[in-house]
Amino acid sequence: MPALFLPIHPQNPEPRKIRQVVECLREGGVVIYPTDTIYGLGCDLHNSRAIERVAQIKQVNPKKANFAFICYDLSHISEYARNFSNATFRLMKKALPGAFTFILPATNKVPKILDNNRKTVGIRVPNHSIPRQIVLELGNPILTTSLHNDAEESINYINDPELIYEKFKNQVDIVIDGGIGGIQPSTIVDCTNDDFEIIRQGAGILEDYL
Repeated sequence: MPALFLPIHPQNPEPRKIRQVVECLREGGVVIYPTDTIYGLGCDLHNSRAIERVAQIKQVNPKKANFAFICYDLSHISEYARNFSNATFRLMKKALPGAFTFILPATNKVPKILDNNRKTVGIRVPNHSIPRQIVLELGNPILTTSLHNDAEESINYINDPELIYEKFKNQVDIVIDGGIGGIQPSTIVDCTNDDFEIIRQGAGILEDYL
């Protein structure tokens, strides 16, 4: 059965539609949704079978994949990341919500399916109402990753939800149409120490918040 194509208002998401997405996630569904950068692919962080489905779509081993978590705000982050410095906290407070993925030391709340002696976790708080409202209604983060196959050498991000639907409608349960997305991913910043190393330069400009 093909995925549901679900238009949701990007600035004022309809609560009924957000609940519809959350119900799907709670039942182990996999969804595609807009963020403040590119469209993301994700599922409920606590559903192992759904995580396996995401990994299968990405053609990666879940224990080796670089999945990130979308959180609602900084208070959510402290459940999944620990022992980060005051400087890191100040940086995140200034930069989030925003187009960054911060790599932080992981807590033991990281799901076991992802935990191959994993010591770090990627955290996102996108500046976009749809994923944040989904997380708020769900009550815990969603696991997120980009739509492209990590093995692809050249990456062209699909930003038109109708084209995304045509490509992924037989692999996921819901494709959210939140309008045309971006073509630059988030900037990945390693915050495991106070050097703040940029792992991947994307849409976020770190210097603006230092």
